[in-house]
Amino acid sequence: MKDIKRRGIMLVLSSPSGAGKTTIAKKLLELEPELAPSISVTTRPPRPGEMNGQDYIFVTPGQFNEMIQKGELLEHAEVFGYSYGTPRKRALDTLISGKDIIFDIDWQGTQQLAQIARSDLISVFILPPSTEELERRLKNRAQDEESVVERRMAEAATEMRTAERLRRTRQSGVVDFVHELRHSSES
Repeated sequence: MKDIKRRGIMLVLSSPSGAGKTTIAKKLLELEPELAPSISVTTRPPRPGEMNGQDYIFVTPGQFNEMIQKGELLEHAEVFGYSYGTPRKRALDTLISGKDIIFDIDWQGTQQLAQIARSDLISVFILPPSTEELERRLKNRAQDEESVVERRMAEAATEMRTAERLRRTRQSGVVDFVHELRHSSES
């Protein structure tokens, strides 16, 4: 009898900045030994405590553009002035080996993955507990200036509007929640 190999899946967690996707991803990685992390490439500088090759792969804008030109990224997006992307080879090698891979990416990257890897993809959009809590988290992590926090709050409303999860037929009360978030970020 021939060996039947299992192909891994891509588990994509996406959310607005500060909603909790990174915390959830880290917990899942602790609990599930057969789950591998996707380590994104980024042009932004490391935050305190981040390690190159472990949290992100930090590159220059020129290196990032070269990776795009060579087709080395599975997906890529610009978020708040910095570029982010998923190295293609590592992700595909992980899937082929039969391991599952977890992605902690924004909605733009999720949309790109959905178009090119639909049969390998499971996507979960994480909503913050409330707009007030999201804003509190963004301010408390003290990584961004006030103007960036405001842009992140405005972007959060856009991201949540685009989420598949927000279809009225699937969620009662979510439309009002998103409407409230939009109005609070505009004032």
